[in-house]
Amino acid sequence: MGSPGFSVKQEITPQPARVGRSTLTFTITDAAGEPVDGAHLAVEADMSHAGMKPDFADVTETQPGRYEAEVALPMAGDWVILLHGKLGTGAAVEKQFDVRGVRPE
Repeated sequence: MGSPGFSVKQEITPQPARVGRSTLTFTITDAAGEPVDGAHLAVEADMSHAGMKPDFADVTETQPGRYEAEVALPMAGDWVILLHGKLGTGAAVEKQFDVRGVRPE
């Protein structure tokens, strides 16, 4: 998924996603493919249907351009991950990622 000037790739662990705690990893690179560091980000994990309380988490930079967050996925089904915040340059980040088919424990 790209935006002018940067792109964001997302991974979830465990794979396939399961009910419980999951680690989200985001890799942000600029147009030249170089890591983008210094971002201030947060995530929100929402079920794709109404009725489930969302989970919120801060995102930590673990190395230049690589960010991680831990979220709770308390129910099997389809989830949506919303990543938002600002890069070190001040550019806004607003990305949505689908996590389909979260499996029961």
